[in-house]
Amino acid sequence: MPMKLSRLYQPRNPLFWLMVTLNLLSMVLGWISHNYLPGVFVSLIIVAFAFGNGLLGIYLMWRLAKT
Repeated sequence: MPMKLSRLYQPRNPLFWLMVTLNLLSMVLGWISHNYLPGVFVSLIIVAFAFGNGLLGIYLMWRLAKT
């Protein structure tokens, strides 16, 4: 059974705003990694944050679409 994307837009639900914040954080992480040449350690930290951010964002989208 396909889920409707319109179910993701729930401005009264705090999970929606957390998902929006995570998407903005993804944009900032992408901008930082594109415009700066960080060292290996900083690159690993950015990758870890981006990976965790993506997983949490997918989980929140699933929870919002499910409810």
